[in-house]
Amino acid sequence: MPRFRRFFHGLKEQYRKIDIKNEPRQRRFVVATLVLFIVWLLLVGTLSWSEIVVGIVVAAFTAFLSSNHLAFIDNLKFKWAMPLHVLRYLQVFVVALLRANIDMARRVLSPRLPINPALVEVQTQLKSPLGKLILANSITLTPGTLTVDVVGDHLQVHWIDSTPGVDLEHATVAIAESFERHLQEFIE
Repeated sequence: MPRFRRFFHGLKEQYRKIDIKNEPRQRRFVVATLVLFIVWLLLVGTLSWSEIVVGIVVAAFTAFLSSNHLAFIDNLKFKWAMPLHVLRYLQVFVVALLRANIDMARRVLSPRLPINPALVEVQTQLKSPLGKLILANSITLTPGTLTVDVVGDHLQVHWIDSTPGVDLEHATVAIAESFERHLQEFIE
C-alpha cells in the first residue's frame, strides 16, 4: 500500500509542476484534447463508458501528434466564461448572417434598391493572426461583404452597400465592430 500512495503522491507532484499557462506545448495539448474529445462525443452521440474511454484515448493521441502545429491556441484567452463568449459570438454572427441574407434577397428581388460596390478599408484592434482570420472569415461569410486582403491591422473588404467616399471609421463600425467586440472577449 505505501508504494501505491508514493506513486500517486509522485503523480500529484508532477501534476503541480505542469503550468499550462506558461508552457505553450502543454497548454496546446490540454486544449486540443478537450476540443477533440467534445467533437468525439458530438459525433458518437452516446455516453457509454466504452465510447468515453475510447474518445479520451483517441483525443489525447491525436492531440499529442498535432499539438506542435496548433500554435493558434496560444492566442486564446482562457477563462471560465470562454464558452459563453464563444456562444455569444456565434449568436451575433448568426443574427448578422440572417440580416445580410434578407438584405441581399431584397436587393436581388427589387432592382430599385441601390447597389454601390466598393473596396473599403476596415481597421481591427485584434492583434493575433487567429483573431484576424476569424474576423475576416466572418465578414466573408456574411452576404454583401468579402474580405479581399489583410494587411497589418487593416482588412480590405469588398462591400456591396458602400456610400461614395466612405471613411475608415464608418466602414469599421458598419462591417466589423459587432464581430470584433465579441471576438475580443476570447481572442487576443
